[in-house]
Amino acid sequence: MEFAKGHGTRNDFVILPDPDGALPLTAGSVAALCDRRGGIGADGLLRVVRCAKHPDATRYAADAEWFMDYWNADGSIAEMCGNGIRVFLRYLVTNGLADGPTVTIATRSGLRTGTVGETIAVQMGPPTLLGTTGATIGEAGYPGVAVDAGNPHLVCPVPAAELAALDLTRAPRLDPAVFPAGANVEFVTVLDEPVAGADRHVRMRVYERGAGETESCGSGAVAVAAVTLREAGRDAGTVAVDVPGGRLTATVTPDSLTLAGPAVIVATGTLR
Repeated sequence: MEFAKGHGTRNDFVILPDPDGALPLTAGSVAALCDRRGGIGADGLLRVVRCAKHPDATRYAADAEWFMDYWNADGSIAEMCGNGIRVFLRYLVTNGLADGPTVTIATRSGLRTGTVGETIAVQMGPPTLLGTTGATIGEAGYPGVAVDAGNPHLVCPVPAAELAALDLTRAPRLDPAVFPAGANVEFVTVLDEPVAGADRHVRMRVYERGAGETESCGSGAVAVAAVTLREAGRDAGTVAVDVPGGRLTATVTPDSLTLAGPAVIVATGTLR
């Protein structure tokens, strides 16, 4: 089995080329591949498969050749991954599977189009703010805003000192009536330091369902940007999102949202 390893702002992925959908992936095999001690190690797995060869993507075959079959590190399947989609696009163009610089691929959240350059910018579709709810860590409660960014999120504003001190070694507890399938939980602080080209600057930590705390979450940055701009009374703008693994930029308009950031392929090999 051939594989590659890539990351976007240190949110890392095992990449499996499987054009004809022939690999017998299971939750257990994906979890083993993503295990950081006994496997390759990653926050998730990206299977590169043609739309026409995967039952979740055949309806997109007329509009896109490739489907991003994304699995979380625990072997569960997810709808979308903002860092993963940039790594997926980098892999396609680097390996001659797509011409670029503009490439459309299919995901479980629909078609997404990216522009591949030194960084990669992806049209993520407009996020939907669903209302207020909250998360609990230990005995502390954190109110936030539920967001659908192609996958479920909860964005919780916190003070800067509290952000650094949060214990994210365990999953924050959520209201199952709001998030029956769980959610990624973003804790965010608005920063005073300006960033050139950005209207807002924030710092974010994230607990991803199926993976634990990760160094970055692209769809989480999308959710955070939408909430941050709304709290500032704006329906459009650009937000610089600092994560432990680097910086992402999310640009919101009334009709769309573009996520931009780096994506790097760091290794290729053969899995035994």
